[in-house]
Amino acid sequence: MAPEAPQAALAIQGPTYHQPGRELTDWRFSVPLDHDDPAGERIELYARAVTAAGRDTSTLPWLLYLQGGPGGKAPRPVGKGDWLDRALRDYRVLLLDLRGTGLSTPVTRQTLPLRGDGAAQAAYLTLFRSDSIVRDSEAIRRAFLGEDGQWSLLGQSYGGFVALSYLSFHPEGLREVFMSGGLPGLGVGIDDAWRAAYRRNIRGNEEFYARYPQDVATARRIGAMLRKQSVALPDGGELTLEAFQSLGRVFGGSTGADTLHYLLEEAIVGTGGGEPVLSDTFLSMAAEIVSFKHMPLFPLLVEPSLDQSERTAWSAQRIRAEFPEFDAGAALDDPDAPLPFTGEMAYPWMFETDPALRPLREAAEALHAHEPWSPLYDRERLARNTVPTVAAVYFDDFFVDTEQGLSTVPHVPNLRTWVTSEYVHDGMRVSGGAVLDHLIRMVREGVA
Repeated sequence: MAPEAPQAALAIQGPTYHQPGRELTDWRFSVPLDHDDPAGERIELYARAVTAAGRDTSTLPWLLYLQGGPGGKAPRPVGKGDWLDRALRDYRVLLLDLRGTGLSTPVTRQTLPLRGDGAAQAAYLTLFRSDSIVRDSEAIRRAFLGEDGQWSLLGQSYGGFVALSYLSFHPEGLREVFMSGGLPGLGVGIDDAWRAAYRRNIRGNEEFYARYPQDVATARRIGAMLRKQSVALPDGGELTLEAFQSLGRVFGGSTGADTLHYLLEEAIVGTGGGEPVLSDTFLSMAAEIVSFKHMPLFPLLVEPSLDQSERTAWSAQRIRAEFPEFDAGAALDDPDAPLPFTGEMAYPWMFETDPALRPLREAAEALHAHEPWSPLYDRERLARNTVPTVAAVYFDDFFVDTEQGLSTVPHVPNLRTWVTSEYVHDGMRVSGGAVLDHLIRMVREGVA
């Protein structure tokens, strides 16, 4: 059953300012923390409206942009020549910080402990999944467009998961939906989702070392150093052997393998006859990758944000045992084995080594013990979908499984896909607007 339609949000318009070719306006919205309790506690949402400067845009439709994550804030517009410029030709764009991110009542190590003990924090976080985000969006739509108004939706990565929830529960608010790298599989169990992710990680490692074979020796040297003793990071974190492996999460971007190579290139420095050490440059850059200080919601909600009813019970950690390829100790004991890197998995040890997560460990444990979870998709409603929906599916997507995503297509009428190997997961960001242009033409012109 679809959730009850939320009331219109209380909207407050902020300042308007300009960038070259763009006019931007800040908006704040007050919505219920729990949309099933509209008279209860309220939270604040932030969004940035962007329109093309120097032209009358008052008749253009609105395009709501939902960022990836979970836990990623909306992009902060800078420069020109990106997807936003393509969008502004046809739309007024609303960049929404999803609840808990950016300026939308952020969830951080400073704010979450104020909710009480770990159980209270976890109960609070259960209201930060895509079903709540959809109802936030609907409340904002009603404030912006009125009861009968419709807007277009662009979901990037996890934003595509939210878009499918939107189509499940409130399709009446949507005129069309675009997804990029975010078509989820329906009915895929959380353990199977991670099994597929580990298989993608195996390919990611093979491709990385095939491109940079010289890094086999470098990564093994660093691994051997960290096997003996972890190293303090500049932000107060701890670089353990497992944390070093997690640098592989950069593989998902179009330049990720190159980024990791250049990071390893400067990693080890001599000390005038003593034991070599890890350079300050390496440790500083590694800290930026392994820490979740910029999106602490991700390791908390990445597993609860998948569609399941049972407890998650640290699925990524459990399923890792099925893949001996990621045993760093075994790799270091084999002189011919490359050290394996992992990807976007959230592990319990992260809440010990990352200072941005340490105060949130009890909340994480309670979340992974929580059940049942409410469904995030309504398959019967999706089977009656009439909203034009198109999705860019990247053939070699590191973060969202291609096969699982494509298995959704037969169950959602009016959903068309563009499967491409020209881009990877960050195609929307790096294509200079080409990905969005293709998706728009798929709806407008029926192109393949």
